[in-house]
Amino acid sequence: MNQPLRPVDLTNCDREPIHRLGMIQDFGALLALTGDWMVAHRSANFAALLALEALPEPGDPVGTLFGAEAIAQLSKAVSLLIEPDDVERLFDIDLTGDGRAYDCALHTSDGLTIIEIEPHSGDHIDRQLRLVQPILRQLEKAGDLIALCQTAAEQLRGLLEFDRVMVYRFRPDESGEVVAESLAEGTDSFLGLNYPRTDIPQQARELYIRNRFRIISDVRAAPVPIEPGLGEDGEPLDLSLSTLRSVSPVHIEYLTNMGVEASLSISIVVGGKLWGLFACHHYAPRVLPYTLRTGAELFSELFSLAVERTLGRQQTELVVVGRELHDRLMRAVVGGQSVIEALPTLRPIIQRSLPHDGISAYVEGTYQAIGSAPTEEEFHALRPQLNAAAPSRVIASQQLSERFDTALAFADRAAGALIIPVSRSPRDYVVLWRRELQQTVNWAGNPDKPVEPGPDGDRLSPRRSFASWKQTVSGRSADWTESELRLAENLRVTLIEVILRLTDEVAAERAKAQQQQELLIAELNHRVRNILNLIRGLINQSRHDAVSIDEFAGLVGGRINALAAAHDNITRQNWSPASLRELIETEAEAYVSGKMDRVRIAGDDAMVAPEAYTVLALVIHEMMTNSAKYGSLCDRRGSLEIEVDCDDGGMTLRWKERGGPPVKPPERRGFGSTIIEKSIPFELNGRAQLDYRLSGVEAEFWVPGRFVTCREADDAQTPARGAGARPRDKGGDTLASAIGSMLLVEDSMIIALDTEENLRDLGVETVTVQSSVGAALDAIEKNRFDLALLDFNLGTESSEPVAERLKALGVPFWLATGYGEMADKLEEMGASGLLVKPYGREELARILTEFEARG
Repeated sequence: MNQPLRPVDLTNCDREPIHRLGMIQDFGALLALTGDWMVAHRSANFAALLALEALPEPGDPVGTLFGAEAIAQLSKAVSLLIEPDDVERLFDIDLTGDGRAYDCALHTSDGLTIIEIEPHSGDHIDRQLRLVQPILRQLEKAGDLIALCQTAAEQLRGLLEFDRVMVYRFRPDESGEVVAESLAEGTDSFLGLNYPRTDIPQQARELYIRNRFRIISDVRAAPVPIEPGLGEDGEPLDLSLSTLRSVSPVHIEYLTNMGVEASLSISIVVGGKLWGLFACHHYAPRVLPYTLRTGAELFSELFSLAVERTLGRQQTELVVVGRELHDRLMRAVVGGQSVIEALPTLRPIIQRSLPHDGISAYVEGTYQAIGSAPTEEEFHALRPQLNAAAPSRVIASQQLSERFDTALAFADRAAGALIIPVSRSPRDYVVLWRRELQQTVNWAGNPDKPVEPGPDGDRLSPRRSFASWKQTVSGRSADWTESELRLAENLRVTLIEVILRLTDEVAAERAKAQQQQELLIAELNHRVRNILNLIRGLINQSRHDAVSIDEFAGLVGGRINALAAAHDNITRQNWSPASLRELIETEAEAYVSGKMDRVRIAGDDAMVAPEAYTVLALVIHEMMTNSAKYGSLCDRRGSLEIEVDCDDGGMTLRWKERGGPPVKPPERRGFGSTIIEKSIPFELNGRAQLDYRLSGVEAEFWVPGRFVTCREADDAQTPARGAGARPRDKGGDTLASAIGSMLLVEDSMIIALDTEENLRDLGVETVTVQSSVGAALDAIEKNRFDLALLDFNLGTESSEPVAERLKALGVPFWLATGYGEMADKLEEMGASGLLVKPYGREELARILTEFEARG
């Protein structure tokens, strides 16, 4: 009996196995190896691409294909594949020993090691990374999100030389809009066009999260089969992480209808979610070198961070708006008025932040409405359906009648609604209403014609026209934006506060809390600015230690993670002293999870002040990383003993590694060594001593008592719980030809190192760095300075005495601070200007330019 055919609809695309097509694109070859490195699958073009006499057969050892040196490099790369979605890259590798160079990408799939091979273009990866740096500087100049997207589109097209580069942003309903675009001359514009959610099937969206780079080099090229076509499980190979993965026939038809010959998609991921895409089109076949694709992928990840930062700034601004709305509403409700009584007063205040056409309030059985809103009878008919919804969630709708049929009765007056519950039982509501607003949506072609009849029955066919197709939408109100929804949540809290009729005591407490909140915001602003400057320094300094993108990402990621873990510990204690033992355990567990008995901690548990905790976090992170890479924790035999002794004078941490491989001092001293040896002396006025003994590294660190509080550990001994002269920056010209000597006063070593390097790159001959008032005053007496830059807040002291001395000597100086409100101090202290953290090379160059202009 024949099975009934499944109806052809848009879900067919969602079910297409686009990651298991059994074919690859022809600009590379693929080899799949078993666990013992025998051939399991290979692409049909493998022999041709590598100039071999014959194709390898399943079961052939890889040693018959590649040279010993190439196999060693591949094996090392495979050993670094830890997480399921990890991908390792090798550039310019001679696989067969014939002098031909290839680029390789390695990942794991279905228990197999997948090696993708492309001819090497001769372009070195370092050059591509250098090309990305000036592009990132352009992004920093963008003022808002749209300007950021437009700058990114222009810069990316300049890098990749595609005919069209679009920034495509997804909406909450998964449809999307082209919000920015850069075009070659003569190319049609898609800017402002909308695309339905069905243009990108669900499984494709999931792949965009796992594999952020998708290239189709030639739409018309015939795909290359993978042989054998099926694995042991009877399925084609899973190519979710593959660069060469072939393309769905439906998508090929989609691109062909658009006239596109090559395409490229790069994911924009914000907060772990797919925020948008860089969609690139070219009207001729185009193969991008792997090195260039790698640089573009790095650019995309950094752009994603820039988007996240911009959205975070908007969120901060929204918090301020919400607080102002709260304050105005609270001031408007006086004399114990209820929400019902105060509604005429409240409405214009709410209207300024949340535009609406009508407002209703239903509180304790009483209903009142102003403007375009349902009558009392109509609302009472709607209320049972509202009561069935979640009690503490704001409900937003452009077309309320789609969700609640009783809303049809007043749809002519109020189509959309923002329903704010303000109690649990009985249910009370404040509702903002919006009238119907006929809207015209510009689609890229008609989105409602996906199915076409054919000789074999109905088939799903992508649309053939992408010209602007206007759709008039009726029966719906203007959309409620994400910002308005967040404000509605704030409004809900405020209205509940009004309804509870807070007592005078609570009102006084609220005023006190508001004052504390303002202080907290000021302090948080200062700390965030310092952290941003610290991270900027970490990134700049870490680049000297890395030779590849992955190593650079690992170095920076590890150091930032160490800072994040430290901040988690101290913020968990409300920014009070936190446990050193917990810090050590957190770092150890990251490297020897499951083998924690190899790390033993003895002695006291010192409670470390926040200003010292992040310094120790970086030092311990670098020590633990070195031990896991080269020391006693790099194999299965070694152990690490840490002893902590503290008294009123301070805290001593002794580090002793045993049982690992023989140790010798490093041949070069990178930024990690600088952190270990100089952070504690520079920032805490402590001591650091490191001894590379043959039997294992030993170290001793001493931190002054003002930063630590002694606390006896629960057990006397317990296992842990479960870089020299730097190259000059070629990015800009020397500016400070007239500045021979400059004083820099900064108490953060990393910020000081980064600032010193930038100043030297800008042409300052001598930069003297001091971290305290006393040391700075001493330097002023012994040296003559042309210019000075002073960090205003030096931990327990300010740099005002240094400023007074410089003013008396007639030496111009600038103040640097993480606090925004310092403008009133400039004239009082005699400063030439203010530098707000985080700052970088561009801001320093502006200071030097102003200084020379005054001279």
